[in-house]
Amino acid sequence: MTPTVIHQPRVAWDAARAFVRMAGGPGFDAYAGRVLARLGPEMYGELAGTRRRLLAASVESGDRFAADVEAGRWRVRLEDLLRSDPSLIAPVRELTEAAAR
Repeated sequence: MTPTVIHQPRVAWDAARAFVRMAGGPGFDAYAGRVLARLGPEMYGELAGTRRRLLAASVESGDRFAADVEAGRWRVRLEDLLRSDPSLIAPVRELTEAAAR
C-alpha cells in the first residue's frame, strides 16, 4: 500500500477558510464546541476572537476584507499547530469537513 502524503499548508489553508466562515455564521456555537473538544481552549479562544473581530468589522465599518485578514491569521496559526503536532491533522480535517456540511 502506498503511503498518503499530506500537504500541511493546504490542510491549514482549507481549514482557515472553514474556521472563518463558521466564526461569522449562525452555526458558530456548535462549531466552536467542536473546536474546543478537538483542539483545546486556546484555539477555542482564538475562534471566539475571530468572531468578535468579524462582527465588529461588519457593524462598525462594513469592512468586507476582514474575513480575508482573519483567514490569513488562521492559516499561519494552523500551519504552526500542525507543524508542532502532526497528529492534529485528522481533527483539523474533520473540522474542515464539518464546516462544509
